[in-house]
Amino acid sequence: MERQLPNFLKNYGSILLLLLGIVVGSIVGGFFPEIVAWLKPLGDIFLNLLFAAVIPLLFFAIASAVANIDGSQKLGRIISTMAGVFLGTVIIAALCTIIVLWFFPVDAPQVAQETADELLQGNPGDTWGDKLVRFVTVDEFYKLLSRENMLAFVIFSFLVGIAAMRSGETGASFRKFLISGNEVMKQLLILIMKIAPIGLGAYFAYQVGTIGPELFGFYAKPLGLYYILGAFYFIVFFSLYAYAAGGKHGVNRFWRNNILPSATAISTCSSIATMPVNLSVAPKMGIPAAVANVVIPLGTTLHKDGSSMSSIVKIYVAFVLIGWDFFDPMTLLTALGITILVSIVAGGIPNGGYIGEMLMISVYGLPTEAIPAVMIIGTLVDPMATLLNATGDNVAAMLVAKFAGARGTLSAADGLNTDDADGTD
Repeated sequence: MERQLPNFLKNYGSILLLLLGIVVGSIVGGFFPEIVAWLKPLGDIFLNLLFAAVIPLLFFAIASAVANIDGSQKLGRIISTMAGVFLGTVIIAALCTIIVLWFFPVDAPQVAQETADELLQGNPGDTWGDKLVRFVTVDEFYKLLSRENMLAFVIFSFLVGIAAMRSGETGASFRKFLISGNEVMKQLLILIMKIAPIGLGAYFAYQVGTIGPELFGFYAKPLGLYYILGAFYFIVFFSLYAYAAGGKHGVNRFWRNNILPSATAISTCSSIATMPVNLSVAPKMGIPAAVANVVIPLGTTLHKDGSSMSSIVKIYVAFVLIGWDFFDPMTLLTALGITILVSIVAGGIPNGGYIGEMLMISVYGLPTEAIPAVMIIGTLVDPMATLLNATGDNVAAMLVAKFAGARGTLSAADGLNTDDADGTD
């Protein structure tokens, strides 16, 4: 029992500190609203540090991941099938979330509605083509370094990664530099996130002090919707995916052996920590090693159904807070694009969801005041998101094995003795 408590604090300590900061900030904002203006600079410092780190962090994370894809990872049909499965399930999760939010809308705090018109700034004379060009490119290199052009920067980082990958032996030193830079920037983000409880607590105190106690009711509904939808998706959609991969026998094998990965995901709140467990139970689910050893490790980085759902919820919350229409068709298409990108970019970065939130703020041109709200949502949904992210890799591998026609798929494994499918190592 003594050992379980330190493990719990190790895995959830950062989340507990964030929650403590939010609670303390809420109390200060509720009972001492006259001092919240003095606390807001602390939140601004935290956000500025994040914004300063996000550009180099994104560059090294994306460029190093693309540049170091080697020939052993290019397995033809398995890779192409995996890409289709990952993309399909992420989009399905996002669409389910959009549908739920459509039928169960969240009302914005009154103060947010009253100030929404002040934030509706744009360039009404721009044509659709002008907006597209400005959205994905810039005309000077230095403009890439601004968070206002973050999507163009992401595209540039992908292109640098591809160029480094294609440079062969000559570019080996540069690829090592990208890997080293990625690790350095990860450590920088970890350092910055150590002051997150203070920064978010200060910002939450400001929000409570200015918007009032109705803010608590505002957060409760999207959080409740996320957990209910997440549980439904986990049980129903994962069962449907397993059925598509191997019929009733596939459903049985998946759930009999998904207990340990699920427990690991919830207890560690880490997809990477769950990956070894996923690999150990994959054979018991009838997933051939050639598929499991590619799909599950790559899925840890590239496939995140839970993050897809939380990304949509966070975008929706930000739009509601500032009074914008989330259900505009172009907004929804952009949200899907951001969701897919976040699912790829966030993997392998500690607290990578926060990077996705800043990308969202940049792409939509939202005010920085919306960041604490979506960061709070992201923190509170993390356990359920991790459960969906981590265990979703197993059912995705089952689908890849089925549709890629890999030897040892579920249908071919139906005759195996079920005594070994007990969910243990």
